[in-house]
Amino acid sequence: MNNSSRKQYIPAYILAGLVMLAASYSLPRWLPGDFVTAMYSNSHVTLTENQELELRAYYTQRPNFGRYLLDFFTFNWGYSYAFLTPISGLIAGALPWTLLLMGTAHVLSMVFGFIAGVEAAWRRGAMIEKAGVGSMTILQGVPELGIGVILLLFFAFHLEWFPAAGGETPYVNYTTGRWVLDLSHHLALPLVTLFLAYFPGNFLLARGSMVMLLGQQYLETARAKGLPPIRIRYAHAARNALLPMVTRFGLRIAFMVTGVLVVETIYAYPGLGTLLFNAIAMRDLPLIQAIVLFSSLVVLFVNLCLEFVYGLLDPRVKHAS
Repeated sequence: MNNSSRKQYIPAYILAGLVMLAASYSLPRWLPGDFVTAMYSNSHVTLTENQELELRAYYTQRPNFGRYLLDFFTFNWGYSYAFLTPISGLIAGALPWTLLLMGTAHVLSMVFGFIAGVEAAWRRGAMIEKAGVGSMTILQGVPELGIGVILLLFFAFHLEWFPAAGGETPYVNYTTGRWVLDLSHHLALPLVTLFLAYFPGNFLLARGSMVMLLGQQYLETARAKGLPPIRIRYAHAARNALLPMVTRFGLRIAFMVTGVLVVETIYAYPGLGTLLFNAIAMRDLPLIQAIVLFSSLVVLFVNLCLEFVYGLLDPRVKHAS
């Protein structure tokens, strides 16, 4: 696929973005329940019928679709019903936490999973390769919830080595270096949980891709030239096994919020996943709407970028018609 062919996909991505905007405008209103019910159902405050109708009318009003588009592209996303705060500020405050957690977990699991998978495939049939495949297959079947609960109970509650909740110690003014250490201390358990959840899939995918390439003629040619084994392994074989890893990385980005929702909720980590969980619990429709739409458009943008990354990684993709 050449550059002009890839540019033809841009209108399709723009159309998909408009469809997402239209869906986000209408779908949240189909959710059962509403903010008034969630807010006052367990409250000691008793509303009269007129008060309930007035509140429900107030919280269900919405602009027309044209105004909705204008507000979205000017970052005027309204106010959260539950937090009484501009939604754009809530997302801006939670997004760095999610990017730190998810980005670090994705990059580390992809890099180490890829290297381990390549090395295992290169030693195909050896005991270490069989042990790696078996253990990673078992680990892949353990859900994030199970990993998170085990780590939380053992390292946070039993050993008390790490904090059980939060992203940083509140109400404490640290120096920059001490703050980074405190941040890393709170990040450790959620990060390890996601790393252990993502690593097996990356390992197995990299190994499978490499096994399919080991018998290729160009590797035999490289060996005949007397190239060092590590150069053959990574410069020739592993590079061609990288495309499926990039595709997996892009697909994982699609779960930017939902993929970390469970882990962030377990550790009360102040990211988008926790924010979305709280918004759903309180039927805060404007906040739900904004988080889902923002996440969807980020996924769309990342996939568009991957169209160009493929061409950089594999010339066959770049020059294909």
